[in-house]
Amino acid sequence: MSFPSLFKIVAAMLLWAACFPFITIGITLAPHLSFATLRAVIAGVVLVGLAYALRRPFPRGVRVWAILGVMGVGATSLGFLGMFHAAEFVSPGIATVIANTQPLLAAGLGGIVLGERLEPVGKVGLFLGFLGILVIAAPQLFSGGQDNYLLGIAYIVLAALGITVSNVMIKKIAGQVDPLMTMGIQFLIGSVPLAIVAGLTEDPGAIQWTYTFVAVLLALSVFGSALVYVIWMSALTEVPLNKANAFSFLVPIFGLTMGVAFYGETLGVSTIIGIVLAIAGVVLVTRRGSVREAAPRLPAGSVRNGSV
Repeated sequence: MSFPSLFKIVAAMLLWAACFPFITIGITLAPHLSFATLRAVIAGVVLVGLAYALRRPFPRGVRVWAILGVMGVGATSLGFLGMFHAAEFVSPGIATVIANTQPLLAAGLGGIVLGERLEPVGKVGLFLGFLGILVIAAPQLFSGGQDNYLLGIAYIVLAALGITVSNVMIKKIAGQVDPLMTMGIQFLIGSVPLAIVAGLTEDPGAIQWTYTFVAVLLALSVFGSALVYVIWMSALTEVPLNKANAFSFLVPIFGLTMGVAFYGETLGVSTIIGIVLAIAGVVLVTRRGSVREAAPRLPAGSVRNGSV
């Protein structure tokens, strides 16, 4: 893996880790799904506007638009719904931990859809990474009196499933479409279901338009959504999904660090052991767990670089 690709992936993981702390602040100032809808719309408008300004090609073809629809519903509709509701029940550090079980889901789905396969050492690495996450989460999960904790986990798993499906779809069209236009459109598509549910179940007028809320909203929209997804899609044009996804185990480490620094979360022995296991998993997958990737099948008339 080249240094530029490594830098992109680690930068994406750091930006994603920062999302849950910002969401935790924002949901005290706005209804959950109204907040999520605004995040998606702003991110989409920023990316599509930038793409138009740079005269990037518009996506073409029924296949590409179908994939964009799946990406929007997965990463944005389900992903945002799960993340924003989970932030009410689970602390930011633990939320980032549970959310990053998705590399295991992606490894299985990627093998079916993309023809990607991890070598045995890579599979051991994924197992160690997942085990690390379980070790980190176990004390709070089994401490008792955590009725809402399981509900929070359920929301996070929903988000992880949506993001997993979206990642596989991103990999299918990465290198075939413009990343700015593609990611902007999927945000706008995904914002529609969020807006409908928010309109039916919430009062958007309850949003507190304070300086804090505006700052958090813009940070999440521009850096935690628009920028990070463009970086991620760019990385997936260069690196197999399973290998790139292994770095998702770094997100809990970043997230827990932020939790300690800003939310008073503590790192016990089990948490430290879990972090070590997660790091070991990343090292095994990226350094020794080489990936065999089948060549993608492209429809007639499509191109690898440019619009489809």
